[in-house]
Amino acid sequence: MKRLYENALIYGRLFTVDRPHLIERYNKALAAFGLPTTALDSFDIDRTGFSPQVAEELGDFDYLDPNGINRRFIILTPAQASLPVVHTRFSNTGALMHEFYTANARSIHALTIKDVIYGEIEDNVSRIEDIEDLLSIEQVRFKVLSAENVLSSAAQLRTLVDRLKTEPDAWRDDAMLEQMVELARITGDIRGNRLVPDQVVFRHPAFWTGHFGGTYIFVDDRTTTVICDPGAPGFRRSRPWQVSYLSINDPAPVFRFLSRSGRLDLPRASWLERSGLLDHRADMALKALIHEIEPEADLSAIDPVWQQTFMARHAGRINADGVVPFLNAARRELARTGRIDVGEVDDRHRFQIVRARPDHPDAWLTNRLISQFVPRDFLTRYVFNKQLFYAEYQGWDDAWRAFVVDTLKNTYLTDKAGLRDRLFGLP
Repeated sequence: MKRLYENALIYGRLFTVDRPHLIERYNKALAAFGLPTTALDSFDIDRTGFSPQVAEELGDFDYLDPNGINRRFIILTPAQASLPVVHTRFSNTGALMHEFYTANARSIHALTIKDVIYGEIEDNVSRIEDIEDLLSIEQVRFKVLSAENVLSSAAQLRTLVDRLKTEPDAWRDDAMLEQMVELARITGDIRGNRLVPDQVVFRHPAFWTGHFGGTYIFVDDRTTTVICDPGAPGFRRSRPWQVSYLSINDPAPVFRFLSRSGRLDLPRASWLERSGLLDHRADMALKALIHEIEPEADLSAIDPVWQQTFMARHAGRINADGVVPFLNAARRELARTGRIDVGEVDDRHRFQIVRARPDHPDAWLTNRLISQFVPRDFLTRYVFNKQLFYAEYQGWDDAWRAFVVDTLKNTYLTDKAGLRDRLFGLP
């Protein structure tokens, strides 16, 4: 993983905490969670406040996610709103945190001037033991606290201000006025600084979770669809009258569901030719095959002539694998007719020629699911499914790791938004 870290492909774009007062505040939040404090004089944090360095120091990468549910957060600065989320069990943790930052921007800005904000994203379950527990999650509530008691003091002061305004003789209560002065010393002028977050309840829409080896939950008007390993506890037993269950090991029904629910951009020249997705997937598949067949080959030095020679020399192996011949045939069919009939495509290959429909609210989640069925497209996996990418990376040999890192560094990292827009139609 060192190569990934050195090339900003893991734990990149984090906020460095190295000021003593911010470290002190972070430690107060850790202590409030009942955790040991950090002795580090510098560490990085993501949008939720998770720090890979603190996790390593504590020997616990789930220190902010102890049960894989009710995720904890630590906010030191509003600047965290623009950071990635680098360690989570739920794919929408980042989106929920973004909504919280956006809805409560004024409060967060005012509070973090003096204090640290911490708490939990509370679901209505405390443990995930089977699929029913996942299905019962419909919304979350942010339980928000502050180490210096600024939030509590602001709430008390607001109550006393309201009493002063509404009770005719309240101004005669010297004890109350003295209490207001003491509270104001902590909170400042709450008339100008909104210290209490306004919105703390958010919907929990479609999501992926790492539970049960990876589970996808898609929510539509009349039904919910669960896609995971059929060995997961509760599979086809929880709410069978309103929940559809699909095995992630069977691509055919998964493809039908995504297509019929309008989540897929089916293969048409209008977007395929502009995106270059078929060329991209064919190149990814061929490079992976080259490394599998001739692991000593220098992938960075391969040219078109070498590729043609390789394909001729290993035609039997390539045809048996099937992916590269299929994608080449698909490109020819697209050029000839402007479309590809997915009904004529083998179930194994259908995901090679589609992407998520960019205007669908579940586009990122759908692309994440697609990435599971295009195993040689490491770029798609890195963009949408980093947990799976990192897990597979650890099993690769050094030569393939070096090639993958160089490819990502020289393509995706140079223009993330541009590449996402070109290949997937997403910002």
